Amino acid sequence: MHRSSKRLASILACAAVPVMLVAGCSDSGSKDAADASDSASSATSAGKASPSLAPAKYAKLPDPCTVFSNGTLKKLLPKPKNDAGEKGKSSDPNTSATCSWYSSKSEGVDGSQFRWLDVSFKRYDSEAAVNATGEKRAEEFYAKQVELAKATKDATKVKSGAVDGTGDAATWITYNMKSKGNDYRNQTVVVRAANIVLTLNYNGAGLAGGDTPDASDLLKDAEKAAQEALESATGKPAAPDASKSASGKPTDEAEKDDKSKDEKSGDKDGKDAKGSDDSKDTKS
Repeated sequence: MHRSSKRLASILACAAVPVMLVAGCSDSGSKDAADASDSASSATSAGKASPSLAPAKYAKLPDPCTVFSNGTLKKLLPKPKNDAGEKGKSSDPNTSATCSWYSSKSEGVDGSQFRWLDVSFKRYDSEAAVNATGEKRAEEFYAKQVELAKATKDATKVKSGAVDGTGDAATWITYNMKSKGNDYRNQTVVVRAANIVLTLNYNGAGLAGGDTPDASDLLKDAEKAAQEALESATGKPAAPDASKSASGKPTDEAEKDDKSKDEKSGDKDGKDAKGSDDSKDTKS
């Protein structure tokens, strides 16, 4: 876990330095990720799941640099330095995988906008040596990732909350950081789906006099990106809330609306229940 902490610290340090230094920070983070994955691989090889332990649900991880659509990357990173991203080193890409991007968009006399995005995946197998299922091990790692983000050094105005409808559990953490006179807005989203944990970091700043980005907008983008990355890992979108209809209303309310529409339809002798809307269209 100390190595995981180093990885997160490296990511945050990269966000708080001038653009020309980011690439060097990425190399450091990649090394930490490799060290962490080596430890995980050693632990996994120590023993196989016993018959009494449920097998892990997911057996592999996606290529982390391909989990976002071009549209998503364009929205989050207006002018990326490397569209393909920088993949972190890993001795076992099906146990640990990470990819990062950064963008610096000049706005002339109004300074520039900096954005950093990285996503990491951690997958656990059921392990007889520690008598724990892959899901249980992922739960523990998920909780530690959330606490690490909340305890980021020099962070101010730390806030957190649940992300609804994403994975088996998901938490957002936001905080501010200041470096070299620039105000950074940081967003972290940690998600667990069965035996996989996804951690997404997205931050931005206005450099050289540029406007500080709105934290709420960054968080919305981070949550959508985390959902997209999760779908790449699990192979399917998150299940919709069973208590709600396609309209987003609770099921019982939706049923009442349908019943009311049917009654209105009967009262109008077969006229379309949306007749008022049709009238508007005719007038226009």
